Amino acid sequence: MEQAVAGAVALLRTATDRDWEGVRAGRLEWSCRQTAEHVASDLIAYAGQLAGRARSAYVPFEITLDEGTENAGVLDVIEATGALLTAAVRTTPREVRAFHPYPFGSADREGFAAMGVAEVLLHTHDIAQGLGLDHEPPAELCEDVLSRLFPHVRPGPAAWPTLLWATGRGELPGRAPVTEWRWSNPLVIPAERLSLQGATPAAARDLDRGGSGGFVWVGGAPYEGTRGAAGMVVKAYESGAHRPEWGLFVLVRREDGCAVGGMGFHGPPDEEGRAEVGYDLAEPARGRGYATEALRALSAWALAREDVRRLYARIDRDNGPSQRVVTRAGFTQVGDDGEELTYELRR
Repeated sequence: MEQAVAGAVALLRTATDRDWEGVRAGRLEWSCRQTAEHVASDLIAYAGQLAGRARSAYVPFEITLDEGTENAGVLDVIEATGALLTAAVRTTPREVRAFHPYPFGSADREGFAAMGVAEVLLHTHDIAQGLGLDHEPPAELCEDVLSRLFPHVRPGPAAWPTLLWATGRGELPGRAPVTEWRWSNPLVIPAERLSLQGATPAAARDLDRGGSGGFVWVGGAPYEGTRGAAGMVVKAYESGAHRPEWGLFVLVRREDGCAVGGMGFHGPPDEEGRAEVGYDLAEPARGRGYATEALRALSAWALAREDVRRLYARIDRDNGPSQRVVTRAGFTQVGDDGEELTYELRR
């Protein structure tokens, strides 16, 4: 957030003596001045959502600049509101989620930070276009925004042109123009003692490379199956096949915010409405019913959808604990190939 705001303000301060009100910002309907004020408004709104722990709507306030504020003053406000959002992100616990409408009704601190960065990068581009300025933000910021907010978008050869294309601001060879778009914060499915938190491609990449994915893990690290599932998410994302709600969910314990395992799907449902589930738990978290609880919650969410008719799981014949998990979650055995047993749960 700090890097994005600093870069934007440094660029736009070179043109504060220009007419921002009479110039349209890129492809937007707004003027450059309106767009700059919009950036400040969004940043303070996101800070308010986090600080106010908003649950079902935006906190009902807005920012108004003093009459006669010059262009340089608008940039001062962007710096101030950016600092407020940064402070809110730093002081908000990881488990806190606040209201944001797209697409699942909430976002965590990382989501609001990414949305703030996106607002700054994209609208600085719009203003720069209107004023005839060159603007290309750092590639790592663009990559982070894409992998956190655009998990459904296949990465392109360069992050900044891909982000512009994904938001209807540019073209990419071989891809149709984008006319409508929304970013996507991860789905969270509540359970009794846990929450199932969708892993973004950014988190999955870190897990696949041996990191924590941004989670605090019981026992210090996830089990190997979770890292394998994270690798599947990364491959699907890089090929453009990833659908965020059909990937990996990290199981986070409510009492202390610790991640205890991973659970999710091997991909979206097929034409017959079948989706395969998989899961594992970190060793210190086993034997407490977490996997059963999570599988019940995940299954209820999936089978409530029109495009899902049944779920199935394939389990090694000698994995008795996993067989008991699916059985307690309501699955029944429907197949046996000698090495694996297949269990199924129908709508």
